Amino acid sequence: MSLPQQLRDESDFDQLPDNIPVTATIADIEEKKGFIDYFMFVIEVKTKGNSKYLIYRRYRQFFALHQSLELKYSSEAKTGYYTCQLPVLPGKVFMGNKKEIAESRIPELNNYMKRLLCLPTWVLLDDLIRMFFYQTELDSQQVPRALRRLRPPTRRIKTVKSKTDLFSAPRAEAVFDFSSSGRLELSLKAGDVIFLLRRVNADWLEGTVRDKTGIFPESFVNIIKPLPESDSDEEGGASKNGKRAQGSYSCLRCYLLQPEGIDTRDICVEEDLSIQPSHEDLLSRMRDVFHVEDIALNYRDPMGDLIRILDDEDVALMVQESKHTGSNVKRPVNQYPWELLVTHAKDLTVYNTEY
Repeated sequence: MSLPQQLRDESDFDQLPDNIPVTATIADIEEKKGFIDYFMFVIEVKTKGNSKYLIYRRYRQFFALHQSLELKYSSEAKTGYYTCQLPVLPGKVFMGNKKEIAESRIPELNNYMKRLLCLPTWVLLDDLIRMFFYQTELDSQQVPRALRRLRPPTRRIKTVKSKTDLFSAPRAEAVFDFSSSGRLELSLKAGDVIFLLRRVNADWLEGTVRDKTGIFPESFVNIIKPLPESDSDEEGGASKNGKRAQGSYSCLRCYLLQPEGIDTRDICVEEDLSIQPSHEDLLSRMRDVFHVEDIALNYRDPMGDLIRILDDEDVALMVQESKHTGSNVKRPVNQYPWELLVTHAKDLTVYNTEY
């Protein structure tokens, strides 16, 4: 299909809106401890109007964008759109160290974005590209830990840390041993003195011991000196105006249903409450939490019946239903309104089959 004359001339670039992205460069990678551990690319975007901002994207988001663009613009597409030569996206890697994989992808993804933003102006106006490079509210709330790829090399200056009065710091003593079930949690031994950083929710605290930082259940410790009132009362890192603090955790309650009883766990992740995890990520996390491989994920419908979750569409249905049923239940501000019930995959007796 031939292009209209007015779209062939690249001088139309001058007529593009100022908020159109023109360059994008990966500034760093950051590890996120969500339902699974993964790395996000911190990307500095520059627009035609010379504004700059940071966005945070996973590789899977690059992959989804590229698939959608291929359906519209590749030579094999038969959708009535104009065609163009899309850049090559580096393929998925299923084995190896996640950090090393993310680091190795940086040059390839930088090249991919450079070539993507050099496509004809009519492609740059596509909502798929504009939304990918758009700075969402969640992007704007995040504070980058480092932007090492944007900073020029400098000499390292040795700084002297001021000594803190440890006896005046909020702290607790471990009464029982606590073994962590995830990378976010802090293992404790009875007698450990934990220096408290903040309250995660009504049952969990964040602290540091032996140069390690993590979260732990308050029921395993004896508070020697409590956190300041501002840190204790603002549950889950929520501020007095109702907004959640930067870097706070979201918590999910999950249950393992067994003939001998119910095992209840609260897991905390570095994810926003608006994030909808994939079925695969939830399944992987529940296997790690309960140390059982052959499991099935479930939720309760409004009638109280157990519904098995088989794919991402079922996860979306669970999240959607929780917006209605969960609004009547009082929960901490940082707790997901939906809950997971884990059963053994071959156990079908838990389902209501009588109608």
